[in-house]
Amino acid sequence: MIVAIDGPSGTGKSSTSKAVAAKLGLSYLDTGAQYRAITWWMISNGVDVTDADAVANAAGKPVIVSGTDPARPTITVDGLDASGPIRTEEVTSKVSAVSAVPEVRTLITELQRSIARSAERGIVVEGRDIGTTVLPDADLKIFLTASPEARAARRSGELKGVDVHATKQALIKRDAADSSRKTSPLAKADDAVEVDTTELTLDQVIECVVTLVEEKRAEEKRAAE
Repeated sequence: MIVAIDGPSGTGKSSTSKAVAAKLGLSYLDTGAQYRAITWWMISNGVDVTDADAVANAAGKPVIVSGTDPARPTITVDGLDASGPIRTEEVTSKVSAVSAVPEVRTLITELQRSIARSAERGIVVEGRDIGTTVLPDADLKIFLTASPEARAARRSGELKGVDVHATKQALIKRDAADSSRKTSPLAKADDAVEVDTTELTLDQVIECVVTLVEEKRAEEKRAAE
């Protein structure tokens, strides 16, 4: 089974996806980490991320490898552990520009499809365009949402001491960039189940998604009988 979980930052995608995969014995893929990884490589190698042509020309150079164990997801770039470096503020502020370049999205999309379709035990794939572009044939598509205020509060809590208002404005700015890009914008698939996490605890969101997956499994089992 392939489960696609999409949504903007701060809706609980990563925590939910990892927990659901662990509970159900599935693999897990953080697609956003791959875009962060290629952005970090661009920065580290002096590529001007505001120059789309320069980014496109360099897009095929880094070798990105994602581990799919939900208990210990990993990501390396050219053999180096990039799990820490890709979470810096510099990478966060530049990843939207890099991920908007069509050549980057094409390369990363093919990598994501290859990983998802080779996962023997099934996989939970989280991102922003999984249900619409990367895996439109996913068995179950879920779109997580939350109010900007709730998302900003969660993200500020994660980052410790970061101003909530500034975080909210940064999230809104990234939403606009991700939703308006020409190639694979952030969007809810027509057949996705929307889950508003604003008033829910993380445990409640996890349980909701687990239930949706189990219901889908039962439905497919009945159809096969």
